[in-house]
Amino acid sequence: MNSGNQESVEQGVRDWWRTSIIDMSPGVIRYRGYPIEQLIGRVSLPHMIWLMTRGELPSAQQAFLLDAALMAAVDHGPQAPSIAIARMASTCGVGLNNAMASAVNVLGDVHGGAGEQAVELYESIAARLDRGEAMDAAVQAGLDEAIAAHGKFVSGFGHRFHPVDPRAPRLLELVDEAAATGGISGRFARIARAVEAELAARKGGKRIPMNIDGATAVIYAELGFPAPLARGLFCLSRSVGILAHAWEQSQQGGRNKGPIPRQYIWTYDGPPERPVP
Repeated sequence: MNSGNQESVEQGVRDWWRTSIIDMSPGVIRYRGYPIEQLIGRVSLPHMIWLMTRGELPSAQQAFLLDAALMAAVDHGPQAPSIAIARMASTCGVGLNNAMASAVNVLGDVHGGAGEQAVELYESIAARLDRGEAMDAAVQAGLDEAIAAHGKFVSGFGHRFHPVDPRAPRLLELVDEAAATGGISGRFARIARAVEAELAARKGGKRIPMNIDGATAVIYAELGFPAPLARGLFCLSRSVGILAHAWEQSQQGGRNKGPIPRQYIWTYDGPPERPVP
């Protein structure tokens, strides 16, 4: 092989994976161009999440809002399927990484995807506003589209446990404060509140308050995160609670714990006992 062909092959090998995220060689680690030794001790984990996913370091206010959204959704107790799965997995003799992976793998469209769907809803309404539609018409059309795609439960609104999700008002308060200083537009907070008002109107005045997914979606939309990243960010957030519960269960012990105590048997609704023909 001549030198020209060899160089071409070597370049092809190097180009097999192309990334603008990390530059690494012996003794060198740079994230998006920033040396790791300069980042350590100077930026927080939310800063790094922003840098890795967006390519630049966030402003202090952007990092603050991202941090608030991430920390607000870390846990919701063992009744949440992902947390229950982490705890059950821990009683099966697997390691923390296995328990965490088992739990994260169930964060799908129904459990874990609401934030992504809420961002999609807000962005759909925003696009209609950009085309000159009035807020009421844009919200109605956006809601109808979301319901047609995902069913009658509107992602980001209502909660099966909380009449008012205690996390949402606080997050919206932080959004309002940031909008008042010009750090963000506040546009998506207005859209989300208009959705909440429209849902109440459709329910004859019964309020269906924004929940944690709807509120974090406001923040992610205000910060410019694409909708699919909202689910990824939720996975990062909930992983903290998943780790804590998996670790706690591993310390409590227990073997092969299922979803209900063994003295309770599930409801069987099949045929009665019958002989094999």
